[in-house]
Amino acid sequence: MPIKNLLITVLLLAVTLPISAETTISPHGAIIRGDASSPSIALVFTGDEYANSGETILSTLQQRRIHAAFFLTGKFYRNPEFQTLISKLAADGHYLGAHSDMHLLYCDWTRRDSTLVSRDTFRRDLLANYAEMERFGTTAADAPFYLPPYEWYNRDISAWTAELGLTLINFTPGTLSHADYTIPSAANYRSSESILRSILDREAASGLNGFILLTHIGTHPERTDLLADRLGELLDELNSRGYSFVRIDSLPGLSVQP
Repeated sequence: MPIKNLLITVLLLAVTLPISAETTISPHGAIIRGDASSPSIALVFTGDEYANSGETILSTLQQRRIHAAFFLTGKFYRNPEFQTLISKLAADGHYLGAHSDMHLLYCDWTRRDSTLVSRDTFRRDLLANYAEMERFGTTAADAPFYLPPYEWYNRDISAWTAELGLTLINFTPGTLSHADYTIPSAANYRSSESILRSILDREAASGLNGFILLTHIGTHPERTDLLADRLGELLDELNSRGYSFVRIDSLPGLSVQP
């Protein structure tokens, strides 16, 4: 579909989301937590270059009848090696979302208010991502939540997302779940054990109600200690502590009503 026509479709079909007063919004404008009074967790996975944990994640979720959300770049959706996996995710009822088309860095790492892309570049890139998603049967109305590349954004990005009738979200801070992409040769490396411990310690200290818990569908081959291999262990432990797992569009406080 041409980008111009897709823009019209996004604006016409995007869902107006009933966001509750209990929902947490970051200072930069993204929703980062659902209703903190509900023992529900939304599992979200992002992907761009790699998908080496995809089949493990899919199998783990299937065994436990859990539905999650997968925010993938246009590059990911176009990759011939990932087509079968994406189709399986869609067939299993998981949420397929956008993560930008080309995994752009939207704003400076140290000066967050310094936006590095124009409004037009942002819109064209994001709409190209949605165009790729339509090949898998997912429209803008099906996927009104948007998770930015690098999980990094500012007020400009939040505003531009809203202009398209979409809702910007990001992971809930407080754990190291998002560090599962790090590699041993990097200073910021975190082992799977340390990541799991951070999640469970946070739960013990103050709970994970309404959490948006983010990890990755794939990592650089240098990382062999894959968090996905321990995903089942984590889910079973959290379930034993009273938590249920829901799709992002069913998370209390963010639920999309028909």
